[in-house]
Amino acid sequence: MGAELKDLAARAYVYGFPLVFNLDQVQRYVTTGVGANAATPFNRFGHADALAGPQDTFVSINNDTVYSLAQIDLSGGPVLLEVPDTNGAYYVLQFVDAWTDNFAYVGKRATGTSSGRYLLTPPAWTGDAPDGVTRISFPTMVGSIVGRWACDGVDDLPRVRALQEQLTLLPTVEDQSVAGLPAPDSKVPEQLIFWEKLRTYLQAYPPAAQDLPLHQAFEPLGLLDWYPSPYRSADADLVDALAEGERSGHAGLVAALKSGAGDTIVNGWHQPLHIFDYNDDYFEIGTVNSPEWKIPDRAKAIGLRAAAAMGGLWGNHGYEAAYAPVYLDGDGNELSGEHTYTLTFAQTPPVDAFWSITMYDVPDYYLVDNAIDRYSIGDRTHGLEYAEDGSLTITLSAAEPKESMARANWLPTPAAAFRPLLRMYSPRPEVLDGTYEIPPIVRVG
Repeated sequence: MGAELKDLAARAYVYGFPLVFNLDQVQRYVTTGVGANAATPFNRFGHADALAGPQDTFVSINNDTVYSLAQIDLSGGPVLLEVPDTNGAYYVLQFVDAWTDNFAYVGKRATGTSSGRYLLTPPAWTGDAPDGVTRISFPTMVGSIVGRWACDGVDDLPRVRALQEQLTLLPTVEDQSVAGLPAPDSKVPEQLIFWEKLRTYLQAYPPAAQDLPLHQAFEPLGLLDWYPSPYRSADADLVDALAEGERSGHAGLVAALKSGAGDTIVNGWHQPLHIFDYNDDYFEIGTVNSPEWKIPDRAKAIGLRAAAAMGGLWGNHGYEAAYAPVYLDGDGNELSGEHTYTLTFAQTPPVDAFWSITMYDVPDYYLVDNAIDRYSIGDRTHGLEYAEDGSLTITLSAAEPKESMARANWLPTPAAAFRPLLRMYSPRPEVLDGTYEIPPIVRVG
């Protein structure tokens, strides 16, 4: 029974990791803030006033766009969202529920760039949206709006700021107080806090109907118990099983990310175009409800949901932005700042918006400080130098290159292991169908 209980705990960890990890980030945003995004109460946008940097300790945060983030709590009733006219400029508001399902998009690809009004409604709400207002139904009472505004550097920030100031969330009743996130039992030992959070959040944010049988299978772990928490004085066998399940479940997710299980891998680049396709239940405005953007194997979808949260929380569907991380050079060796590498694009990534490569450390996937304050490089980077044949060679190294073109096209790396991530916003069909091939990273020193 001990081995069975440990195996069940490992499965429960993978199942529940996205919910706990995500809501921990929600709590950060409403209490302490994250980097350039100051702490902001529920149902209000917090706006970054600069592109992200090393101070923004959030997994795989991007350095291409300026963020506007809102944590939404609809326990007090619907909220009205108003978006400005961006005059053709790229932006996206991505809607993410408590389980990390991407369930709606508003922005250039999804709804165009004209102004608009949207009524955000809680689960099971039965009212009607006013004329001229589009309803967006939230699958869970709490969710996130992750706003990204394309920004071409410091000189473009005033334009972005003006748009941010026109982005509003308005209450629909006079006194719209909210419940906030439920608090875990303070008497639970620290070693069981993940499980206590999961137990608490499972009650507040039920899963999709198709996941209920799996959900109920975790009853022997105490996850379906109500108050008082069973983890206040859990017996030794359960504590042991939960500890081992957390350890092995976490290790399995780390290994899955590095191996790219299920990914297409070309020249060392993982191409997880469908890693965010685990949502099979909720399709509001801007989403694509079709078989090619769903994962039919539910067990696989649940595993990918956990891996996606760990490696790229709040990442978009591939049709909004395609992501390609890489851990190895073209010879299959792990990337390290001990060496110098080049990446040569005969043809730069085909996109309708823009592309970039962002540098992250391992294993946290955070931006890393460097001498020239360059954390990403792409088609909007000023001063890039192209070869006579039109190709672009990027140098990746911890030390500053000596040759002038290499310096112009330098993406600094950490001194130790690193993981670049290629982002392609509004990717063209040849990215999505695999026709476009990303070149390998070549070690040159």
